[in-house]
Amino acid sequence: MKVLTVCLGNICRSPLAEGILRDKAHSMGLEWEVDSAGTSSWHIDEAPDPRSRQVASKYHIDISRQRARQFKPSDFDLFDQILVMDQSNYKDVVAQASSEDDKDKVELILNYLEPGKNKGVPDPYWDDNGFEQVFQLLDKASDAFIKRHQQ
Repeated sequence: MKVLTVCLGNICRSPLAEGILRDKAHSMGLEWEVDSAGTSSWHIDEAPDPRSRQVASKYHIDISRQRARQFKPSDFDLFDQILVMDQSNYKDVVAQASSEDDKDKVELILNYLEPGKNKGVPDPYWDDNGFEQVFQLLDKASDAFIKRHQQ
């Protein structure tokens, strides 16, 4: 399984999702590849936000070596699942799809917790206190994702 997590800048939410999902898959012996990207080019080659690194570290997950990159249409060929953080990310990613098969790979990550609700992971960039909440949401969504796809 190859999974890509996507948010806007690839410095807050998607790096956390990548780190959490990779850590859980590895601890379960799953040979999954996990990466992350952003729909914007604002932070290309930057490390995750220090607040994301801090909350990940609190749970013994190291995301410090990750570097932001922008989502590109070729990602549809490289990944089996593309997990987006919110409706805006969903629209931006799906707009780059060249087929229905590509579109079918894209899902809102929180739909694994509440199917069909289409809820977004809040962007914590402007809220120092939001990083813990985002971590907890992504942790639960990652558990649900793995449970559904570990076969």
